[in-house]
Amino acid sequence: MDKDVPLVVPEINGKLCKKAKLLANPNCTTAIALMALAPLHKAFGIKRVIMSTYQAASGAGAAGMAELTDGVNEMAAGASTAPNEVFAHPLPFNVIPHIDKFQENGYTKEEMKVTWETRKILEEPDMPVSCTAVRIPTLRAHSEAITLEFDKDVDVEEAKKLLAEAPGVKLVDEVDQNK
Repeated sequence: MDKDVPLVVPEINGKLCKKAKLLANPNCTTAIALMALAPLHKAFGIKRVIMSTYQAASGAGAAGMAELTDGVNEMAAGASTAPNEVFAHPLPFNVIPHIDKFQENGYTKEEMKVTWETRKILEEPDMPVSCTAVRIPTLRAHSEAITLEFDKDVDVEEAKKLLAEAPGVKLVDEVDQNK
């Protein structure tokens, strides 16, 4: 990540596009999270982020999706395990608790990208961010569980309103409908 190249999520910091000749976009998991985090940070100030990502085989591209599909078919036909070349371990009927290579600090590169990119986009270079990245045996659709600590007290109704009005965010909060 180049400190001089803007890292842009248009709904959050799209104004940076006007001044730069070269732009970058963040990792998909960072972009997904920050769509919801940015309006909350603006209103309440995020003090700390603890994020777990659950990433589909599509995060490893077509080869990852093919390896999952082929492995599921082989195991459904009676194989006791599936070969793995794309993933660190066989993915069918499994969860792999790391994505990418481990770094000296014990986090993986995928996890550190979330930390570095969150800090850069929110313009909070010292914000405590911890991420755990998990590969899951689905073809598409990443998911995240995020715990936040804020500087200010959060009014839940105000937070819901901010999320409902945030560009690119769809708030689904119908607990009586199991949604």
